[in-house]
Amino acid sequence: MAGARDGEGRHPLFMPLVLVGGLVFGFGLAYSHMARPEVVLNFLQFEDFGLVFVMFGGAAVTGVTFFLAPRLLDRAPLTGDSFERRLKSFDRNVLVGGAIFGAGWGLSGICPGAAYASLGVGNVTILWALAGMFVGAYLQGYWRSRTADADLAATSAD
Repeated sequence: MAGARDGEGRHPLFMPLVLVGGLVFGFGLAYSHMARPEVVLNFLQFEDFGLVFVMFGGAAVTGVTFFLAPRLLDRAPLTGDSFERRLKSFDRNVLVGGAIFGAGWGLSGICPGAAYASLGVGNVTILWALAGMFVGAYLQGYWRSRTADADLAATSAD
């Protein structure tokens, strides 16, 4: 798409399309009942496998898009970025973070995206889970910056 880009090199339609994507995502979560913690908890207890089909739908659309887009386009139309694989190494942070995320998902019965959609279907008590997510993310960021500062101080002392 040709057109003026903002300061970050994004097409003017980038943010409206992100909004539309969020609307479709939230509607789909609500329509499939995945915005209800009890449905997600039933999945985690192997009683309801509807979430598998919802995730498969998202994975299928993503897979087809990631397969076709680099073959049909030179660059991403809305960001101008080149198509390239960005692999993250499987390290201790991925393992520990995934375990912590899974524990939070199991305790609250909802993942972050579905938590926001859950507000849309009238689940006001999910605000407790959202508050916990924000506090947890803040604490992790604070802890990471403190450990990075300590690593920097130890390196400069050597």
